[in-house]
Amino acid sequence: MSATAGTPLRVACLGAGYFSRFHYDSWARMPAAAVVAACDTDIDRARATGHRAYDDLATMLRAERPDLLDIIVPPAAHATALRTAIAHGVSWIICQKPFCRDLPEARAIMAEARGTVIVVHENFRFQPWYRRVKSALDDGLIGDVQQLTFRLRPGDGQGPAAYLDRQPYFQQMERFLIHETAVHWIDTFRYLLGEPTHVYADLRRLNPAIRGEDAGYVLFDHPQGVRALFDGNRHLDHAADNLRRTMGEALIEGTRGNLSILGDGSVWLRLKGKVDPEQLLAPDRWDGFGGDCVHALQSHVVAGILEGAPLENLAPDYISVMEIERAIYASAERGQKMVLDGRAR
Repeated sequence: MSATAGTPLRVACLGAGYFSRFHYDSWARMPAAAVVAACDTDIDRARATGHRAYDDLATMLRAERPDLLDIIVPPAAHATALRTAIAHGVSWIICQKPFCRDLPEARAIMAEARGTVIVVHENFRFQPWYRRVKSALDDGLIGDVQQLTFRLRPGDGQGPAAYLDRQPYFQQMERFLIHETAVHWIDTFRYLLGEPTHVYADLRRLNPAIRGEDAGYVLFDHPQGVRALFDGNRHLDHAADNLRRTMGEALIEGTRGNLSILGDGSVWLRLKGKVDPEQLLAPDRWDGFGGDCVHALQSHVVAGILEGAPLENLAPDYISVMEIERAIYASAERGQKMVLDGRAR
């Protein structure tokens, strides 16, 4: 299959809710791929995408025979959608995160995949500020890394109407801060620092209008003695014109200096002993979500399909994120540090 040989990659999308707009916008900007149809249980929402509309996934797959299915629905619908796509011979699937409802369900899907390639739409590692930090770490700009801190401060979690205007199902999630949100940083910390070996968590619920936790600390031990801290509180904000751009601020510290990610998406390097930092990445000006990371991820998948480029966040690898998530909840329940065994996921 080659983008230069003629026909673009045929993409079908399942889901036309709040976040899907970023997926459809990305596909529309991609010459090597074209959306051929959209499916949603609400047929009017599917029609609103401007593509051929369906309200049944199996019907769409039989009629359209897409090369790739983009699953953009909540976790409770993932397993059924994935099984339907596998049964209809779809070769390539992108599936939103969190991947399935839980670890056993995700493992069962992987056992049934039979050669179907599934990429989890974990897009935060594709945000430009994390790509720039990764290159700076690889170049040794701050020497030996000792610790990383990310402070999640989206400021959207207060009051009885929290999340209702955007993703109302957030309120009903029994596991929220980690399962829905912090998984982004579990994966990003893996990307930047390698697989963690231990986790310790202290979680709490501040808003009585929701079912799950919405604040807490998670401490990660990474190789070579590196530690990372996820400090999350969805009630509090940070200095940013768009609180959902970075959703907080990061500090990565090493023996020769540190790297900072600010709420405007800029990345700064301050060398040890210096006062004034150097800007490594200018502030983000993208009007959409997260520095256009959805487009970066989807372009990455298309390059993998058409050019054979190595793919990040393949579902079998992403299982490790889910195992770390499970250990985080176990740590919070037991009040103890948990060992991650590092077995093949």
